[in-house]
Amino acid sequence: MIYTVTLNPSIDYIVRLDSFVSGITNRTTSEEYYFGGKGINVSLVLAELDLDSTAYGFIAGFTGKAIENGIRNDRIITDFIKLRHGISRINIKIKADEETEINGQGPHISEKELDRLMHKIDRIDNGDTLVLAGSIPNTMPDNTYEMMLDRIKDKDIRIVVDATRSLLVKSLRYKPFLIKPNRQELSEIFDVEINSEMDIKKYARELQKMGAKNVLISLGGDGAMLVDEFGKVHKEGVLKQKVVNTVGSGDSMVAGFVAGYEKTGDYEYALKLGSVCGNATAFLPGLATREKINELFALF
Repeated sequence: MIYTVTLNPSIDYIVRLDSFVSGITNRTTSEEYYFGGKGINVSLVLAELDLDSTAYGFIAGFTGKAIENGIRNDRIITDFIKLRHGISRINIKIKADEETEINGQGPHISEKELDRLMHKIDRIDNGDTLVLAGSIPNTMPDNTYEMMLDRIKDKDIRIVVDATRSLLVKSLRYKPFLIKPNRQELSEIFDVEINSEMDIKKYARELQKMGAKNVLISLGGDGAMLVDEFGKVHKEGVLKQKVVNTVGSGDSMVAGFVAGYEKTGDYEYALKLGSVCGNATAFLPGLATREKINELFALF
C-alpha cells in the first residue's frame, strides 16, 4: 500500500479576472475550486494511474468534509483525523493581470491529535511506501516528519520526501528511497548558485552521501534529472504545449515516478512516467487525468 500524508489540506479557490484593483469590488470572469494539498495531489494522480493509496492527514469543519467527499475515489482510502475545532483552510488564488495568492493558516492541531496520526503511521508495514509532501503547519512541531520517520526506521518501507530545505535535509538520515528538490531548493540547501548540469549532478550526489538513495531534480522548463542509487544519471525533457497551470506539477511527477517504479522497478521508466504526469498537470486546469497522461506518454 502507498500512504500519503497531507498535514494541512486545503480547498484551492481560483478566481479569474480581467484585472484586479484593490479597494473596490472586483467581478470574476470565471471560478474553479480544487481539493488539495501535496500528499492529496499525489493520491489523486496515483488513482488516475490505477494505483491504490491511503490518504492520512487532518481535516476540520465543513471545509474538511468537503475535502474528504471531494477526493473520494475507489482507489483512495481517506483515513483523515477529524479535528473537533476550526476548519480546513481555503486558499484563494487570484489570476488577473498579475497572480496573487492568499493562503489560509488552517486549524490548530493539538499534541493529542498529532499522537493519533503517529499511531496511524505505526500501521505502515514492510513493503509499503510512505510519501511525505509539503510543509508543516506552524501549529505543529518542526520535527513532525522526523517523528514519523523515527517510528518506522526499523521497517522496510519505501520513503518518499518532497519537502523544502531543512525538512528535506533532516529526513536524509532515514535514507529515503526518493527525494525531489527542484533546482532552486538544491541551490538553497547548499547555499550555492547552480549554473550547469554538472552542478546539478554534483549536489545531487552530495544529497546521496547524506542518505538519499535516489535524487529527482525538477528543472521546470528544462525537464527533470534523476541520479539513481547506482550512480546513473537519467534525463527527461518537456513537451512544448501551452502551460495552463503549474500548481501540482511536482506532486504529479512524484506520483508518476512512484507508480512507474512500483509497476516496473525500472528507474528510466519511472522518470518517464513522472515527467509525463508533471507535464499533463501543467497542460490542464487541474491535475493530470488518465486521458492526458496516455496522450502525452505516446509523445515522450
